[in-house]
Amino acid sequence: MLFHQATAQEALEALGTDSERGLTPGEATKRLGKYGRNQLRSGKKQSVLSRFFSQFKDFMVLILLASAGVSFWASAMQGDADFLDPIIILSIVVINAVIGTVQELRADKAIDALKKLSSPKARVLRAGKKQTIDSVGLVPGDIVILRAGDLVPADLRLLRSAELLTEESALTGESVPVEKDALAVCGKEAPLAERKNMVFSGTGVASGAGVGVVTATGMDTAMGHIAGLLEQETAPETPLQKRLGQTGKALGLGVIIICGLIFALGLLQHIEPLEMFMIAISLGVAAIPEGLTAVVTIVLAMGVKRMAAKRAIIRHMPAVETLGSTQVICSDKTGTLTQNKMTVTAFMGAFGQEPLESTTAQFCLELGTLCNNCETEGTDRKEISGDPTEAAFLRACRSSKGSLEEKYPRVGEIPFSSARKLMTTVHRSGGGYRIVSKGAPDVLIARCTQQLRGHSVSPLGGGVKAKLMSDNSELAGKGLRVLAVAYKDVEHLPGDDRETESGLIFCGLIGMEDPPRKEARAAVLECKRAGIIPVMITGDHAETALAIARRIGIAQEDGRAITGPELDRLSEGELAEKIGSCRVFARVSPEHKVKLVKAYQRRGMVAAMTGDGVNDAPALKAADIGCAMGRGGTEVAKSAADMVLTDDNFSTIVSAVREGRGIYRNIRRTVHFLLSCNIGEILVVFAAFLLRAPAPLLAIQLLWVNLVTDSLPALALGAEPIPRDVMEEPPHKREESVFSGGMGLSITLEGCLVGALALLAYSAGRAWFDVDPMEPVIGRTMAFAVLSLSQLVHSFNMRSEGSVLELGIFGNGKLNLACIICAFLMVSVIVFPPLAAVFRTAALTPVQWAMVGGLSVFPLIAVEGEKLLGRLRNMSKKKK
Repeated sequence: MLFHQATAQEALEALGTDSERGLTPGEATKRLGKYGRNQLRSGKKQSVLSRFFSQFKDFMVLILLASAGVSFWASAMQGDADFLDPIIILSIVVINAVIGTVQELRADKAIDALKKLSSPKARVLRAGKKQTIDSVGLVPGDIVILRAGDLVPADLRLLRSAELLTEESALTGESVPVEKDALAVCGKEAPLAERKNMVFSGTGVASGAGVGVVTATGMDTAMGHIAGLLEQETAPETPLQKRLGQTGKALGLGVIIICGLIFALGLLQHIEPLEMFMIAISLGVAAIPEGLTAVVTIVLAMGVKRMAAKRAIIRHMPAVETLGSTQVICSDKTGTLTQNKMTVTAFMGAFGQEPLESTTAQFCLELGTLCNNCETEGTDRKEISGDPTEAAFLRACRSSKGSLEEKYPRVGEIPFSSARKLMTTVHRSGGGYRIVSKGAPDVLIARCTQQLRGHSVSPLGGGVKAKLMSDNSELAGKGLRVLAVAYKDVEHLPGDDRETESGLIFCGLIGMEDPPRKEARAAVLECKRAGIIPVMITGDHAETALAIARRIGIAQEDGRAITGPELDRLSEGELAEKIGSCRVFARVSPEHKVKLVKAYQRRGMVAAMTGDGVNDAPALKAADIGCAMGRGGTEVAKSAADMVLTDDNFSTIVSAVREGRGIYRNIRRTVHFLLSCNIGEILVVFAAFLLRAPAPLLAIQLLWVNLVTDSLPALALGAEPIPRDVMEEPPHKREESVFSGGMGLSITLEGCLVGALALLAYSAGRAWFDVDPMEPVIGRTMAFAVLSLSQLVHSFNMRSEGSVLELGIFGNGKLNLACIICAFLMVSVIVFPPLAAVFRTAALTPVQWAMVGGLSVFPLIAVEGEKLLGRLRNMSKKKK
């Protein structure tokens, strides 16, 4: 059936449903089995085998495979059929591929779990009861209720609509919101863009409200028919991963060049070509940090998981890195900095402030309860769902909304919009109509011509309006959110919206308080310590915003707010200058949010922006970090954001920034550790070649060292607890190199230290213990042991840029366990004869083990000494 061609009643009959009761749970379950879940088919997932082979595409892995091939060819040419080296190389590459495949499968599961957390919801009518369900459970025939900011969960034939506009650019390319009308009946050939009585899955409700019946779900929707436009969402490669990938390629190319030079030098020195091949292979294996990219990816994934546990769901991986660079957080006030539990605390009418129990105050609250889209739920009808500001009217009014609507049935509505700052409803009253408006006092008072004074009405002149605005400022100055309420009784419905909302009778000002969250002040102070500027952006009155901002520490006592109208008058240059000192922006529209984000970015600052409405989506996209509200946020806002806060809490943003900084530190220490270890390995092989000594380490030994040190200790460093001082430093610059702050020099020096220790062990073993210095089995084994164990000891240096002794050397339980396991594996290939035969090692005497132990712990002593000297130098500079 072509539902756009049918009337609403015909659609209901065709789908076998009722507009007032919806489907029964049993019928919904039955239809779900028939039509399937309401979701688009994902792109075909890679098979496990395909994932496994994709692990061999990495440039550094290809070099290892080439090394194995050359090693196999060299052994064959020598005629000794000793293929142990290439077999070990291939085995370790395969092990790495298996680990990478398992990691990808785990990552997929984590992504699926996050998708479930942020799964769109739908308000439906089932068995006469309104309920919220996951949109995947919708079936044809369900009755769906739509509000501004919702993401349309399925294709719907509208049954009722009130000023309904939808954003359909994702489906039709229409750049402006499309007006919808439930009463329209379209022609058979009407294109999607002209089907005004239909709304489509995946589009957003820009404004207004509506009720519709589900006509199609999943792949049967209009979006499903062109599902090729919706690609499967995958995590993009982060800037850090790109930089590390480039580093890996540079290392790989460098290895090829160095190996070529060494091979050429060896030939010039009349060394056997096959011997030179093996030396070059050893050097190549030593230089390649095989696990670097995989380890960094796992560290990022672990961080995302920790953030989700702390109520911050990361939708795009680059946000993790950007969080660590955040310099300004632009936060909404209501629900984010405050508790979002509005309570009516004051009423001010014609005679000034009156008790809430007074007749005039209760009449005003009754009007506000009528002009209200909140709903009561639960068996006792005391649970209220909807906008917190509107809910405050229902809680303060002695009359229930149900009884008031029975007396004054609603027959029309002009929905609230951020541009108009008003909401108006029309109700039948006796033989005529009562029109009720509530909204911003400055906007609504301008539309009033009379004022309610007790039981009578008097004209509202300019002087009285000025007095009312002064009353408004007085209430706002106390930190209250103020709404004005007005009404008029008419015999006939006005001709248009403008006439409906003019000539009103002013009833009073309602003052409500939304107290700050208890943790907000501490979070603001933490921001300031971290060099992050907290900024409040709100649609509230300037005085209200300033009162809250002062209480939680965002604004100084003498601070002022810039309002939306002022923003409109400022040029880009003037705004960029003023935002340097202003911390509160009031009476702003969503368009102003975009303007503010761009102003901060022009100042070279990394900006985070919170939002919850459909009109906040542009600002969330423009910001470096878009933070959508998980509880009160619209689905459109969540789709545009980089991060979703499941508790709508400002302190959660600060916690996420803290976590982002910690993740970045952990990645830096992991990269530091891996590359310093690899430089040590390169130095051993290269120095022995220059000294014309036999190879101090075989290719399989180097691969084993890399497999041991590149896995568990590196991952354990990635799980290092976030240091307490991470929020006491300024944000790191987003464009800074991962090797900044002298880390490149430290990597080189520490790598040289590790390499020198292994070379010393090799020389000592070869000179004092080996029978034949040209077959240095003992020296090679000692070098092998020192290189491995010194790297494990060196991993403890990475725990802190300060003294690890102050931090507690064994404070990271994961690192302790990783080093114990790796040390056992390392010692096993020396102590157990079958493994020793494979790795060509020899059993060491207690004296030799003592030498190995002494050299292996030296990196900890040396680096601690260097850190001590650094502290002494800094203290000396401070004294001067």
